[in-house]
Amino acid sequence: MSDTRPKPTPEVFWEEFYGRGDRVWSGRPNPLLVREAAGLAPGTALDLGCGEGADAIWLAERGWQVTAVDVSATALERAAGHAAQAGVADRITWQRHDLGVSFPARPEGGYGLVSLQFLHSPLGLPVGRILRSATAAVAPGGDLLFVGHSESPSWKRDAHAEVHLPTADELLAAMGLPSPDWRVEVREPVRTEATGPDGEAGHRVDHVLRVRRLR
Repeated sequence: MSDTRPKPTPEVFWEEFYGRGDRVWSGRPNPLLVREAAGLAPGTALDLGCGEGADAIWLAERGWQVTAVDVSATALERAAGHAAQAGVADRITWQRHDLGVSFPARPEGGYGLVSLQFLHSPLGLPVGRILRSATAAVAPGGDLLFVGHSESPSWKRDAHAEVHLPTADELLAAMGLPSPDWRVEVREPVRTEATGPDGEAGHRVDHVLRVRRLR
C-alpha cells in the first residue's frame, strides 16, 4: 500500500532535521570547498544551503564577505552563533530562502564565488532553476563551485534512492554551458575512503564542478 500522505514543506522538513540536536554537522568546512577556494582571491561569496555555517565561517575567516542562505531558521540562528564565536559575524549576512521559491538578490557586479555544496533534498529541488539563478549571480572573473554526491556510499547503495544526483553533464546543461563566456576550471570525480555508521570500511564518490565566468 503506497504512502499517500503529503510531503512536508522544505521549511518544515529542514526545521525538523536541525531540531534533532544542538549540532547536526561537524562544524568543519567541506574539504572540497577548501581545496577549490583556498587559492581564490577573497571578495564576495554566496553560500547556498549553508546549514550550520561552517563553510561561510571558513570563507569569512579568509577575508570573504559572505551571504549565506538556508531554508531553516534554526540552522541560520545556530550558524550566526557559531560565526559570533569565531569573531566573523560582521563578515556574514544570513538570509532565509526556500531556493525552490526565492533566491537572494544579486549585488551590483555579482559575487566572486557562488558555492553549492551537496545541495540535495529528498523533497526534490528545481536544480536547473537554482543553477540558472546561481550562474546569473556570478561576477565576471568569478567562480561557481558545485560539489555533490555522484552515487550512494559503498556501504549503502540505496542511500540516495529518493534523491536525484545530477551528473556533470546535466549540471552544465542546466547552466547553459558550454559557452564562450565561461570556462570549465575543474570537472572531476573525487573518491574518498570513509567509514560507514556501523564501522564498515568503504568509500564515497563526489563530483566537483568549478566554472569561471570570463565576461
